[in-house]
Amino acid sequence: MFDQFSASAISALLPNVIYTVPYFGIVDFQRPLSAGLVFVLLTFVFWFLRKVILHRARALASRTKGTFDDLLVDIIEGVRAWVYTLIALYASLQFFTFPPSVESVSKLVFLFVVVWQIIEALTSLVDYFATRFLEKDEDGDGKIDPNTANASHLVALIARITLWVLGTLFVLSNLGIEVTSLLAGLGIGGLAVAFALQGVLSDLFASFSIYFDKPFRIGDFIVIGTDSGTVEKIGIKSTRIRTLQGEELVISNAELTTARVQNFKKMKERRVVTKFGITYETFQELVKEVPAIVSRIFTALEGGRLDRVHFTSFGDSALIFEVVYYVESSDYTQYLNIQQGFNFDLMKQFSELGIEFAYPTQTIYTKTV
Repeated sequence: MFDQFSASAISALLPNVIYTVPYFGIVDFQRPLSAGLVFVLLTFVFWFLRKVILHRARALASRTKGTFDDLLVDIIEGVRAWVYTLIALYASLQFFTFPPSVESVSKLVFLFVVVWQIIEALTSLVDYFATRFLEKDEDGDGKIDPNTANASHLVALIARITLWVLGTLFVLSNLGIEVTSLLAGLGIGGLAVAFALQGVLSDLFASFSIYFDKPFRIGDFIVIGTDSGTVEKIGIKSTRIRTLQGEELVISNAELTTARVQNFKKMKERRVVTKFGITYETFQELVKEVPAIVSRIFTALEGGRLDRVHFTSFGDSALIFEVVYYVESSDYTQYLNIQQGFNFDLMKQFSELGIEFAYPTQTIYTKTV
């Protein structure tokens, strides 16, 4: 960094410029000329960098297929013009001696601005790599998965906080403040904060677990215990689910990572087991026809695939048949539509053949003695 030693070295290269000025006497203009020369030179260098070099670099970056070189050009272009002016002004002021308080304030402002610009540049790099390696199109639909986007934003947030902490310690260290004791105090305070916020931190790390393990994603229909709904948002501390009743259910991430979660979005087809019963008065020939009737119904029913149908047991008041079929969709409404269509067709077929559905009945026989 430009300091008093560098200023003295530059002044030594210039000849002594001493003039007698009315009311001021003999004045040495060597330091003011050196300061002005450094200010003008640095201003020209920064102007040349912004107007010429960056313009050429932008043209070269536009010809390449990659985006990293464009990012580097954007980072340099993102440095404010007044920052360059402040750097040139700070360098030129090193030729003069000021009171310690003024020097401390000027150094603080200079270091803060420089560290701020460096943090902005590093944050842009973190955002770039987080977006490139974390945000992915999981479904292949051309859209970034919201779950990966949340993870990318979380990584960028943690990186920004870390950079600002390190930058603050760097500024304090260069101002002559002892940071060793400060770090020790921060360590003790950090432990106390960690104990106080252990619930929040557990949810924070649970959100990372949800991202890397991917038990569910935004848009999935899940069931947790007695609650069910569609995942709308996976945050740092909690996950929000829209239930079938319409209300928003908020569950902590730590609870989700320890609970048993059923994810129906990943279900490609649904296995359904249903039963029905017919009366005992049904003729045996018609009872034997029931499996064939069910098979014909599913042959004409779109979206459903019959697995098996069997006469399984003798109930208290009915002959019990069990039907197992697959719905070739994970949509619950589609399942209900197929089940409804099967029920309608079964009623129609039984009505035409004179087969009656059973219901709980009791027959009492009396005998005269």
